[in-house]
Amino acid sequence: MARRERIIGDAGRETVMPFRPHGIIPALVTPLDRDGELLEQGLRDLLDYTISNGVHGVFVLGSSGEIYGLSEVQKRRVVEITVEHVAGRVPIYAGASEITTRDCIATAHMVQSVGGVQALSVLTPYFMTPTQSELVEHYRAIAAETDLPILVYSNPGRTQVPVTLCTVLELAEVDNIIGVKDSAGDMTLTADYIREAPEGFSVLMGRDTLIYPALAMGADGAIASTANIAPRLLAGLYDSFVAGDRARALELQERLSPLRNLVDKATFPVVLKEGLRCAGVEAGYCFAPARELDEQYREALRTAVRAVTAG
Repeated sequence: MARRERIIGDAGRETVMPFRPHGIIPALVTPLDRDGELLEQGLRDLLDYTISNGVHGVFVLGSSGEIYGLSEVQKRRVVEITVEHVAGRVPIYAGASEITTRDCIATAHMVQSVGGVQALSVLTPYFMTPTQSELVEHYRAIAAETDLPILVYSNPGRTQVPVTLCTVLELAEVDNIIGVKDSAGDMTLTADYIREAPEGFSVLMGRDTLIYPALAMGADGAIASTANIAPRLLAGLYDSFVAGDRARALELQERLSPLRNLVDKATFPVVLKEGLRCAGVEAGYCFAPARELDEQYREALRTAVRAVTAG
């Protein structure tokens, strides 16, 4: 499936429907050994763990997946394993988040050549700080080189590159730019995206502590790093909200907070991998110099993981 999803209607006629991201999509870590080599079985185990606990998609090669440190061979292998092992159980999202337009296009070409991925997520450039007009041209150039739907990924806290409402509205006019992952943490801006974007343009929350309020304002779901560890809780949050049980959804959002507050106590994504180990999933280690969580936070992490993985 590329830009459109094909379904067969009641009359037997084929109908072309837009691909619409929704639900809880874990931004998966990439399991690695201490030397930075891919743990292929670890990736399969992580896919099974998250999917069996009810998530609505999986996302590889994001910042949680340490795309910045993976070789080209490793990136391709992550996509290949994911497509093969997911086997159509949920939609697959893949990152094409490089610093330059040229390299984003190269990664997008690789993902499309493997096949089986439903959408790309493209983070704004990092290290360099393009203007808004340069961002528009960046995304337009990538979109022109692939048939895959694209999510614009805004995370100015890490990249120092904001994505303004005007930029999102301009990009929403591009046929295969279908939504935005919003990790800015500015709920006024999130509300503006939701209110002003055209019908069918998806807004996904990227701040795990703000999923409930984003859903309440009309967001379509969330791409969540803590869903590596707590997929059942986060899927339950979304499913409860959609079912109209807002009290339950809010309760689950609040239960997540202690875990999310620990994520920044070590170099990202160390806590995600150590938390997975506490949950019984071996995701290995991070690229150096990121190494381990300070001992003073270990018990708090074990307690937080128990809280979010309990029945």
